[in-house]
Amino acid sequence: MRVVVTGGAGFIGSHIVEELLRRGASVVVLDDFSSGKEENLSSARGPLEIARGSICEPENVQAAFRGADRVIHLAARTSVPRSVSDPVETNRVNIDGTLNVLVGARDAKVKRVVFAASSSAYGETPTLPKVESMEAQPISPYGVTKLVGEIYGQVFGRCYGLENVSLRYFNVFGPRQDPSSPYSGVLSKFATALLEGKPPVVFGDGEQSRDFTYVANVVDATLRAAETSGISGLVFNVGTGARFTLNQTLELLGKISGRAARAKYEAARFGDILHSQADISLAKQKLGYIPSVDFEEGLRRTWEWYASTYAKV
Repeated sequence: MRVVVTGGAGFIGSHIVEELLRRGASVVVLDDFSSGKEENLSSARGPLEIARGSICEPENVQAAFRGADRVIHLAARTSVPRSVSDPVETNRVNIDGTLNVLVGARDAKVKRVVFAASSSAYGETPTLPKVESMEAQPISPYGVTKLVGEIYGQVFGRCYGLENVSLRYFNVFGPRQDPSSPYSGVLSKFATALLEGKPPVVFGDGEQSRDFTYVANVVDATLRAAETSGISGLVFNVGTGARFTLNQTLELLGKISGRAARAKYEAARFGDILHSQADISLAKQKLGYIPSVDFEEGLRRTWEWYASTYAKV
């Protein structure tokens, strides 16, 4: 099987690429390396082709998709704050780029596209946990672009018969998440702050909660979505079904690391959601997805990776 992973040199993408290769697939990574890194793929073993280019250029997509059976579409501008400060660029990559991916998949007669959607589509709706049948109410340009990607996929299914599955990822974390980016995930920043002996920065009072999802769980759900029959057009939550506040998370990280984890509290950021928690019943029922790594174990593995990678010599 030949699989194209857009954004495959990124944090999540590189983990998916490794597992695809381990399972015997032939993989093409389409990435412009604006945020992805070649070293993320350094441990990948198997038939891997790297196509350098942006999904915003149709010719790059068409060339990479030739002969593909599946496309896993991760390439995106992934930051809520960045989308608030620059909605036009986020729209260009996440909507125009996704349209290029869908057209390219249609023309290459790809069997299925799996789209990395986002829990940000739910917005600030107070009901917890979030269920796929709830009305989407995004509160950031990023959330809007990810919701549009879901809808575009479903429309391509209706108009052209292109199989599509969208996965609403919930706060993915783990090894290789880049802490140097101002838009990176909070856990990568917490870990590196502790390694540097600095107080981790928390925006708001720290009582906001997240369904932190270890990357191995996301890989499992994504590959199930690529292969399970009879699910085209569906949207699935990918989380753990639990939630932890940032204050609880820092306390746990302090215990795991053996370091003082005293937060520096700053003003809340516009567009950030207060509480997020996934109902994963549908993914369990249709995909057979059951998270294999809980939050504490994932946090321990993540800390160990950052400690070995970023520790001062």
